[in-house]
Amino acid sequence: MKSLLLLTSAVAAFAAAPALAQDGPVGSVGVAYGNSEAEIGGLSADTDAWAVDGVVAMPAFGAWTVTLAADASQFDDGASDDTAVAGTAHLTTVVGSDLRIGGFVGAADVADETVLTGGLEVQKYLSRATLTGVVAYTTADDVDLDVWSVGGDAAFYVTDALRLNAGVSWMTIDDADVDGVTYGVGAEYEIARSPFSVTAGYSHSDIEDLDVDSWTVGLRYSFGGGQQARDRAGAALPGSGVMGLLGAL
Repeated sequence: MKSLLLLTSAVAAFAAAPALAQDGPVGSVGVAYGNSEAEIGGLSADTDAWAVDGVVAMPAFGAWTVTLAADASQFDDGASDDTAVAGTAHLTTVVGSDLRIGGFVGAADVADETVLTGGLEVQKYLSRATLTGVVAYTTADDVDLDVWSVGGDAAFYVTDALRLNAGVSWMTIDDADVDGVTYGVGAEYEIARSPFSVTAGYSHSDIEDLDVDSWTVGLRYSFGGGQQARDRAGAALPGSGVMGLLGAL
């Protein structure tokens, strides 16, 4: 049951943000605590998790940007522990002045399974908002898992210090006739014009007979700029593609 929870909570999601070319590295480091409750066939499971992640966006050549992201999580369901690690590399470019397009590849070790993912991403930013779309393919050979997912997210800056977002994704597992939907919301609030901010998120996944409700709270440190600067520099791209957790901002 725990392996199923880890795999399904790691499938189909995205964070948000577009970008502009920048002069130097922009990014952040965060720590978060989360809880997930899963129900399937009358059975339920409750899992706590701690996570650490980091992301940096750097100018590559011309208008191109390289974004590197990594995270590690420790899961505890009361009976045993599991660790998951993931990393993603993005290559994106700005078209015109307000549209970023590109792609990503990533890998994760989840519940002793190696999961690979790749996809395309497009982002549009406005003066107080960021819109994101992602199409991805994920595979795990050891468990014969092949997943296609499509997702979108909208982030809004209520104030310079407060960022709210909402997103939804759809996924389907090839050769298994299994579809699923994940939706969620998130928030990040900058503390007193400092490089530190607090984060919170909630998501719900409905994958056939499996329902998963997850929430997270965390603390983030930004460098090279604040929240919107991270967005526009490409430092808030989906951390692990479809292997990221919706709402873990």
